[in-house]
Amino acid sequence: MSDIGSVPPRTPCELSRKFSLSLCVFKKYVIIFTGVFMGIVHTEITIKNLYDKGFARDGYIKPEDVRTQTVTAIADTGSMYLVITEELRQKLGLNIIGEKTANIANGQQLTAHITEAVEIHWKNRHTVVSAMVIPGAKKVLFGAIPMEAMDLMVNPVNQEVVGVHGDKEEHLVLFYEIENKQ
Repeated sequence: MSDIGSVPPRTPCELSRKFSLSLCVFKKYVIIFTGVFMGIVHTEITIKNLYDKGFARDGYIKPEDVRTQTVTAIADTGSMYLVITEELRQKLGLNIIGEKTANIANGQQLTAHITEAVEIHWKNRHTVVSAMVIPGAKKVLFGAIPMEAMDLMVNPVNQEVVGVHGDKEEHLVLFYEIENKQ
């Protein structure tokens, strides 16, 4: 059977790759494509400065003064964290609280800054996490930890972020009772 990489471009086989299951006849070979070919999935999230929210709750600032930014982020299940740009960090007024080594997709290791906590909103869900600022980052990455915290996943067929349990947010919490032995 012919290697898929040897199929010339613009053939029916190449065009049929966008389907999750398709059958393609090219020359004398039958090629069955299974699985889903992922693209880049974008979603809109709102990020709020958590300290500002506390100041607003306590009456030190007005609720409308909470620094908030709505951005189009890449839903990146290969990234663990929320990654924001330096420009976004400054707009939100976030302080740097630490550093971590970040391994990026091209194999390079960089020192990334960790910010104080932010509140992320996606539709009717929210969570609180720290953000990672990678030097030179141009896009916001919505990583696995904040998506898991909001019971979200990437639907590869429809190329969108969806609730794992539909519109109902569910979380598994395991409780271990610790016996106090004296």
